[in-house]
Amino acid sequence: MRTCFALFVGLCLLAPAQALSARQLPLHWVGSWAAAQLVVDPDKGEPAVDFKDATLRQVVHLSLGGRVLRLRISNVFGTTPLHLTAVHIARPLPGTPGAIVAASDTPLTFSGRTDVTIPAGAEYVSDPVDFAVAPLSDLVVSMHFDNAPSPMTGHHGSRATSFFVQGDAVSQAELPDAVKLEHWYVITGVDVQGGPKDAAIVTFGDSITDGYKSTPDMNDRWPDDLARRLQASPATRNLAVLNEGIDGNRVLLDGWGPNALSRFDRDLLVQPGVRYLILLEGINDLGNLTREQKVPPAEHLALVEHLIAAYKQIAARAHAHGIKAYIGTVTPDMDNNYYPPDAVNEADRQELNAWIRVQHDFDGVIDFDAAVRDPSHLDQMLPVYDSGDHLHPGPAGYQVMGNAVPLALFGAPQKKIDHHKAGAKR
Repeated sequence: MRTCFALFVGLCLLAPAQALSARQLPLHWVGSWAAAQLVVDPDKGEPAVDFKDATLRQVVHLSLGGRVLRLRISNVFGTTPLHLTAVHIARPLPGTPGAIVAASDTPLTFSGRTDVTIPAGAEYVSDPVDFAVAPLSDLVVSMHFDNAPSPMTGHHGSRATSFFVQGDAVSQAELPDAVKLEHWYVITGVDVQGGPKDAAIVTFGDSITDGYKSTPDMNDRWPDDLARRLQASPATRNLAVLNEGIDGNRVLLDGWGPNALSRFDRDLLVQPGVRYLILLEGINDLGNLTREQKVPPAEHLALVEHLIAAYKQIAARAHAHGIKAYIGTVTPDMDNNYYPPDAVNEADRQELNAWIRVQHDFDGVIDFDAAVRDPSHLDQMLPVYDSGDHLHPGPAGYQVMGNAVPLALFGAPQKKIDHHKAGAKR
């Protein structure tokens, strides 16, 4: 009798403790969409926009679905506070660009308030909201600016149309007179509550990862194609893809946005649920070496050595945080008019790729170079994959790059793919 009574008391005491413990368990957030942030600079071709008392409506394409989400907003490059009087999310109205399904319009809160002031240099996360989203679906984010900080933080290579009007129109179903912009501003991530096995892959790179020369509003960058493949396989449907590419980005020096090493913590390590890294950077370092003038052979050698040292740093930093790191070979760029490369630049690229293919610092290699190059001219892209500028792939090239990523790297059975046939189908 005493034993039963003691057991009953013990269970009564244990139950509240277990309930408390369950309430205190941290939520498992996973990034479903992300964009690397940089300074919005009108001197570099950014449109001059007056954000005072203005509504901005932006569309993002999610990779992983969920029933609860939150939004991340950035003022990391602002030198004054960013005040948003309202931030709403909604579903897009099919067939009407810039329009939302009115019944889905949902205000976000920040510590219970519908407005938010983000200090200079800071990022904020919204309160969680019940809002079910499907994998590979679009989400509309509308926000009203009181006034904008200077400089503005954003992402200039959105390849997605944003809509801008004066006044507070965050809940307005349609914006027929909106100015259209192919930029994202201040939004840096959308996270979903995931299960314990859900995780994110960060694709970290330059314009080839960012999707330059992809089709606006069609989500046909190579990370988008990878996300579709992951969702098509039952073994990898738990994985999100976060695109942290920046046009013109370099590994070693600043250019369009901070250099890869300096932005690594913000754009990779702090991403919610990140488990994998795919690194594809280096073409802009190689090209910019001689863009203005020829340099001695010793400078070519030093650049390749510095790039290899930087790659090793990236792998080590990823591993220190339990992230598996994969590196991609640098794609061909001969005959492009932006740099333009010559035989010496090509030798640098080949030397860098030779190291990438045999090194053991990373957990694996993705041979993007082999996937897109012309077998008859190894320093050039196959014409069907070339956007026409001989530097960036077009949509078919991006598809073959997405297909070149072995899903076995993420625990899925891998079928052998003929990359050239797969890319030519688009």
